[in-house]
Amino acid sequence: MDIGLSYHRRAVNGIKLHYAIAGDGPPVVLLHGFPETSHTWRRQIPVLSRYYQLIVPDLRGYGASGKPVSGYDKRSMATDIKELLATLGIARAAVLGHDRGACVGTRLVKDHPSCVARFAALDHIPTRMIFDRVNADVAQAAWFFFFNAVRDLPEALVQGREEVWLRHIFTSWLYDISAISDADIEVYRRAYAAPGGLRGAFEDYRAWPVDVEQDRLDADVKMACPTLALWGAEFDAAKRVDMREIWSEMATDLTCVAIAQAGHFPHEERPIETNEALLAFLRDWKG
Repeated sequence: MDIGLSYHRRAVNGIKLHYAIAGDGPPVVLLHGFPETSHTWRRQIPVLSRYYQLIVPDLRGYGASGKPVSGYDKRSMATDIKELLATLGIARAAVLGHDRGACVGTRLVKDHPSCVARFAALDHIPTRMIFDRVNADVAQAAWFFFFNAVRDLPEALVQGREEVWLRHIFTSWLYDISAISDADIEVYRRAYAAPGGLRGAFEDYRAWPVDVEQDRLDADVKMACPTLALWGAEFDAAKRVDMREIWSEMATDLTCVAIAQAGHFPHEERPIETNEALLAFLRDWKG
């Protein structure tokens, strides 16, 4: 991501988070998903940083951030982000999250609503709603939830084969397979091949029972901030559910956008259309 970013590390919530900053203006946080790192936002940063100050962390356990053995429930991971913002002197920000980053962002909105001015969830079905709908068909589509949550075995099978693992996931989840290049895969391979590099991704999923418990406790509390649900229209999981209905249960002030000819990574597969939708959603955020 050689686009004028400055890179930093900061101690928050008992770990060191690695993050990048770009641009100037009202603060916007970008939270990546699985199986990626902050590199996933390489096609948003040059555009959004013209208007906003972007804070782009690697989540706990991912990329160059700390990889502890615990603390992967989404309440803890959301606290990481809240404390990072506090150390930067930011009381309130817009938050954009993809996939697992949207899990963290959702918990941040629920636990600390005053910190989040507006929230965008990219290609994300809340974990509680996945497990509320589990049947054979859903389990087949969401196999990675169950595989990743097994103790120790995923690390044993994937270690040393990170590229095979990544290529399988990206090929399965992309509509436009050219959107993630060999060079991009190498960035992710190095991240996951680093010592402890697989731990965070699998512990993130192993936290699902706690995540579901947390989500059920405040399931009746809708997010009040402006919320964008954006997804790839060709992603198989999104075709199995009614995304508008799901996010209508989550938020009171909701905008929905389906990106045509995109799978699970609309921001990478169709960056022009996705960036336009994000800028339209962020337009009223003045800091």
